[in-house]
Amino acid sequence: MTITRRIVLLGSSCLAALTALPRLAAASPVTITITFVLVNDIYLMNETEGPDGRKRGGFPRLATVVKAERARAAQAGRRVIFAHAGDTLSPSLMSGIDQGYHIVDLINRIAPDVFVPGNHEFDFGPDVFMRRMGEAKFPVYAANMRNAQGGAVANFNDRTLIEIGGLKIGITGAALPETPRLSNSGDFRFSNLVDAVEQQTNALRNEGADFVCAVVHAGRGDDLLLLANQSADLILSGHDHDLFIDYDGRCAVVESSYDAQNVTMIDVTITKGGKRPVWTPRFRVVDTADVEPDPTILKVVRAYENELSREFDAPVATTAIELDSRNAAVRLDEAAIGNLYADALRETTKSDIGLMNGGGLRGNKVYPAGSTITRRDVLTELPFGNRISVLLVPGRDIRAAIENGLSRLPEANGRFPQVSGVAFEADMSRASGSRALSIRVNGAPLEDTKIYQLATNDFMARGGDNYEMLRNAKRVIPDADGPLMTNEVMVYLRKLGIVRASSERRIDLK
Repeated sequence: MTITRRIVLLGSSCLAALTALPRLAAASPVTITITFVLVNDIYLMNETEGPDGRKRGGFPRLATVVKAERARAAQAGRRVIFAHAGDTLSPSLMSGIDQGYHIVDLINRIAPDVFVPGNHEFDFGPDVFMRRMGEAKFPVYAANMRNAQGGAVANFNDRTLIEIGGLKIGITGAALPETPRLSNSGDFRFSNLVDAVEQQTNALRNEGADFVCAVVHAGRGDDLLLLANQSADLILSGHDHDLFIDYDGRCAVVESSYDAQNVTMIDVTITKGGKRPVWTPRFRVVDTADVEPDPTILKVVRAYENELSREFDAPVATTAIELDSRNAAVRLDEAAIGNLYADALRETTKSDIGLMNGGGLRGNKVYPAGSTITRRDVLTELPFGNRISVLLVPGRDIRAAIENGLSRLPEANGRFPQVSGVAFEADMSRASGSRALSIRVNGAPLEDTKIYQLATNDFMARGGDNYEMLRNAKRVIPDADGPLMTNEVMVYLRKLGIVRASSERRIDLK
């Protein structure tokens, strides 16, 4: 009896529904699919060869991916939102010359819908940053960045609301809060990233947003906090250089490695029909080794590369003394060119000590007194694309590093230390590991428990050439955010004008 009654009631409900068709049609579910395309931390104009021997990355291959996604979406009547999560104006060899002008030109040609500044956008100072952003033909978002007076930065967005297929999509963006510590952002103020994203998401929800995407330049800790807090529906991030996707069923965080080696697409299907919209993602990762470069963008890149090649022959300094970078000179004893490059590391980072491995100098040539040093010469000496790492190191580890540098003598070895801010004596008749007799830092005896700021290259900071004692040292700035050694050495040489570096008994081998 009960079952029959339920059937009757259900039938009555259906009959009532039929009489209300016009009213229900207006409230029927709406479903749309949007494709988000993410790139982040793209510094190099063109492709590079990976460890597998295949070429990938660069703006021409990125352009191919974006064009293909836009064409595919257009055929299906869908929308693509292309996001760049920051870090691109620097560092690169070309940026060291034109301060990122070529990067903005290339980005303009691919036209992202959202761009957030990374910390490297400020490497050339706030004035250059604003000049480059003024040249941008794409929308820039930084909800947690304000000017010196605490006001909004001109032509920057906190958030926007766009309507797609009858649904409202909210977009916001935020910059790295640690930017003032990592770069040269001047008087710009950066507030807490997570708080800013949540404030903007709440505002967008109040304005009717059915789905919110936050594009951020953020460390992984903030990424995961945004995910845990459900601060937005989709978080597109940069900064960590990882290929990273995390989706907990409610919120997703994505990062697309770096240099456009991988590009991530997120197809988001949103259905609105109940109290709250429901969405599901589909993640697609493109390895750009499988993509042909876009010929139009490749032509522009090659023009810039030709310009860069001409710039390589520009002089940066003249040497008043002979500089010798031959292996026997830099891998066995103190060398004037070793002092020069170690000085550049120390002085450009305002560190206590500069330390580089003799094997990091690869020119294997003699520069006679009176020679002109060009950018090409610096690139020949430093061909590995190393960044400068700035570490906080106790004196005992400085001692261990020097002992490691001396450990293979009398064999000429790449680990031999070229130093700045340090002077030491060593007895080569003693066993390896106990050769240093005395070590002084800027004139004062080395203290084992004192913390010194050390500037070196990222190869050594990772433990290369057996400098394992540096691997776990506290970083003043993350290795990935360090400036290119080549650019900093060029700047240092240009300031000197005339090089008078010499062997000055920083290293006394007995």
